[in-house]
Amino acid sequence: MAKSSSKQESGGTESVRLDKWLWAARFYKTRNQATTAISGGKVHVDGDRTKPSRAIKIGQTLRIRKGPMEWNITVNGLSDKRGSADVAQQLYTESEESIEARKDGAEQRRLARQAHPIPLQKPTKKQRREIEKFLRRNRDL
Repeated sequence: MAKSSSKQESGGTESVRLDKWLWAARFYKTRNQATTAISGGKVHVDGDRTKPSRAIKIGQTLRIRKGPMEWNITVNGLSDKRGSADVAQQLYTESEESIEARKDGAEQRRLARQAHPIPLQKPTKKQRREIEKFLRRNRDL
C-alpha cells in the first residue's frame, strides 16, 4: 500500500506546510516561531492572511513581516528540511521593491541611532540626582 505524502526535498511533491517552509527557508529559527508569526498575521500568502498548516506551492507570493522589516518574496522551491543558508536562499526570490525598502529602512534606523547615541557609561549617583532635579524643575513650569 503506497502512502502519499506532502513532504518535499527540493523537487518531489507540489506542496509543503507554510510553517515548515518558513523554517526551512530560515526566516524563523524554530517552527514554533513561524507558527506564532503566521497565527499573528505577520505572514500573508497571495495577499491573504493564512494558517500555519496551509500548503504552499511554487510560484505563490508571500509577505513576511519581522519587526521593522518586511519581505515580499516568490516561492521558487519547496523543502520541509532545514539546510544551509545557501540552500535556503534558493527556495525564494525577493522582489526588487522589497530589497530597496529594506535597505531604506536599515538606513533610516542607522541614522536614528546616530541621532540618539548610547552613552558609554551609566550616570553616577550624583548625575542621576541632578537629572531628577532638572526634570522636577521643568515639570513644575
